Amino acid sequence: MSTSIENLKKDPFAETGDEETASTNYIHIRHQQRNGRKTITTVQGIPSEYDLKKILKTLKKDFGCNGHINKDEELGDILQFQGDQRAKVLEFLTTQLEMDKKTIQVHGF
Repeated sequence: MSTSIENLKKDPFAETGDEETASTNYIHIRHQQRNGRKTITTVQGIPSEYDLKKILKTLKKDFGCNGHINKDEELGDILQFQGDQRAKVLEFLTTQLEMDKKTIQVHGF
């Protein structure tokens, strides 16, 4: 019984220190509330071997929304799209770009 209590004391969000599970290896797809009913979808961590401008142009056309590339010093290039596009971005990355679904994390409610 004491082992189950000890399990509850561990921080589930703490970094494990493993290189394989580091957040830099994952592609993060997030849904964020802006103001009112407006939301944005951000995609971070796409490897540099892919052309982000072509991906952005294709996704904007497919989704029928606006988007842009936001450059951040710490996080690198981040794709931003209007609205909740998490499922569509995940489908595009796994089918069109043939990325492994294990390397993609979808955040949000």
